[in-house]
Amino acid sequence: MTGVGGGVLVAGVGNIFLGDDGFGPEVVRRFAAAGGLPPRVRAVDYGIRGMHLAYDLLDGCDALVLVDALGGDGPPGTVTVLEVGADDLGAGEFDAHGMHPAAVLGCLEALGGRLPACYVVGCVPADVGEGIGLSETVASAVPEAITAVRTLLTRLCPAGTGTGTGTGTGTGPEPVTAAVPGSDAVPGTDVVTPRRP
Repeated sequence: MTGVGGGVLVAGVGNIFLGDDGFGPEVVRRFAAAGGLPPRVRAVDYGIRGMHLAYDLLDGCDALVLVDALGGDGPPGTVTVLEVGADDLGAGEFDAHGMHPAAVLGCLEALGGRLPACYVVGCVPADVGEGIGLSETVASAVPEAITAVRTLLTRLCPAGTGTGTGTGTGTGPEPVTAAVPGSDAVPGTDVVTPRRP
């Protein structure tokens, strides 16, 4: 285990043997290699090790930034940042030998943990067929995703505070405010939170 124990966990998830599904691990690898992580921020490539991620989340963290390939309405290479809450997870079957992020996050309470403030930096894949390496379109989206992660960390880890608390007291992200009809956005980011009807 990586022993997160508070702070912010930036977790890359996905299968590097399925083309663009390896987006999360590639973003986190490059993000960590660039250095300059704020205090109490850990960047970990979990790949398809869902149980490992679940146990690290049980150690506790203030916020989770999950980086993954993410189906969406946009064209391949579109980067989206979402805020995820317990109501967004639904039910999923947890696989100790695989990675289904919603199932991993959904099982935390049953394992005695809690879902931290959770954000997803996702990219629409072009090809998730067998093969190592990202498509050209998705590879070109990696720098944008790294910028999105850094923007989130700026909100979650204000200068001089170590990490944010998520309380809206000036030491963490402010409460979401309406920005797009039918959704909410986190101020200072392009984080969009779908509203339930």
